[in-house]
Amino acid sequence: MNKIKLGFAPTRRSVFSAPDAVKYRNLTAKRMNELDIDFIDITDINEEGLLYDEKDRLKIVEKFKQEKIDGLFLAHCNFGTEYECARLAKELDVPVLLWGPLDERPDENGVRLRDSQCGLFATGKVLRRFKVPFTYMTNCRLEDPVFERGIKDFIAVCNVVKTFRHTRILQISTRPYDFWSTMCNEGELLEKFNIQLSPIPLAELTQTMKLVNETMQDKVVNTIKYIEENMQICIKPEEVEKVACLKVAMRYLIDKYNCNAAAIQCWNALQSEIGIMPCAANALINDEGIPVVCETDIHGAITAVLVEAAGMGQRSFFADWTIRHPDIENGELLQHCGPWPISLAKETAKLTYPLAFEHPGSITAEAKHGELTLCRFDGDNGMYSMLLGNAKGVDGPKCMGTYLWIEVENIKRLEAKIVEGPYIHHCVGIHKNVVPVLYEACKYMGITPDLYDPIEEEVKAYLRGE
Repeated sequence: MNKIKLGFAPTRRSVFSAPDAVKYRNLTAKRMNELDIDFIDITDINEEGLLYDEKDRLKIVEKFKQEKIDGLFLAHCNFGTEYECARLAKELDVPVLLWGPLDERPDENGVRLRDSQCGLFATGKVLRRFKVPFTYMTNCRLEDPVFERGIKDFIAVCNVVKTFRHTRILQISTRPYDFWSTMCNEGELLEKFNIQLSPIPLAELTQTMKLVNETMQDKVVNTIKYIEENMQICIKPEEVEKVACLKVAMRYLIDKYNCNAAAIQCWNALQSEIGIMPCAANALINDEGIPVVCETDIHGAITAVLVEAAGMGQRSFFADWTIRHPDIENGELLQHCGPWPISLAKETAKLTYPLAFEHPGSITAEAKHGELTLCRFDGDNGMYSMLLGNAKGVDGPKCMGTYLWIEVENIKRLEAKIVEGPYIHHCVGIHKNVVPVLYEACKYMGITPDLYDPIEEEVKAYLRGE
């Protein structure tokens, strides 16, 4: 995963102490270096390394665009120059972090040197006038834990937004005829969000498999070796070879079309062509950090790349909401035929047959338990939203495929959300609480966050630093 690069534009206003603003500019840069934040400074723009002048702002815009920053950090080292901050943010069109260091006690004469908090109030209002969305990190000290948490969460937000604005999905064949729920509006995704599809026919995949057999046998052999070392094999050797060949072919096509995710028509034309399920091949690519989802679910693929971006590269899994837990009132089964990364399994994965089909090539393994975020980007009738919430893994009956029994706060409330839409029976899970990051990222993506539990005030409190 590429590092996220921040444009660091600390600001001051002339009527407050310039030396103190420079002091806090330097202290803030030092703290970011300690936290291993990748940032572009403006010390070459003027002697102070501060934003307060229009001529300098124009130079800063040019520099930040050349450096291709992913986010803008407006540190108010004293009151700050609110209109220069807003002009800069408007022109750069990246996520904006607004923050200032906590002000000191007035001296014995009542003199105040910075009034950073007051300047934050002013800049927030002017950013609204410019219609610039921004993230506010509470007025705090550089050493406070909330500073480290806040800036790292903002890095994750920038990663989600950058990923969203540069997503291209390899669509392998059409959606299955029976899956009307996975239809999407390709033109609208491009027009609204710059999300691009690279559709290919199934024949191109099978032809690429032949190319792999002829020219990339070393990659097939390496994949077979990985399977043998990491899975319990319950299918024939020639079928294992087909799984490996399919994986190499799919990854070749993803790279050929410069995609960061894929969605495949996993049944049933593929089985008549090559005689295997693609689930295990999907799982192998998923473990390499390229989400591959089933049933040509384009919105599912978008969800997966956003969730992994929020998790800063942590692996996710693509699942069906399937049945209620037989013993736990708010329990539910998340399951799919076997596309989950085997790195998420709490046991040795089996390369075997799926639940509902006769062809080999799926995986059976229960996923690790622990805290989870569950998410679904979806839309219809021109409106898009993101279903978000938390869950935890629990024990339950043994199943086939890749699966995890989970428990939520109120399954009836969640069930109604999914049925009433705009969501479907697919979601993406990750073993990390990324709800606040995705909630905050929605403001930059033009998507409505939709929490399936009444936790919005808790999320906002977390983002405020409480």
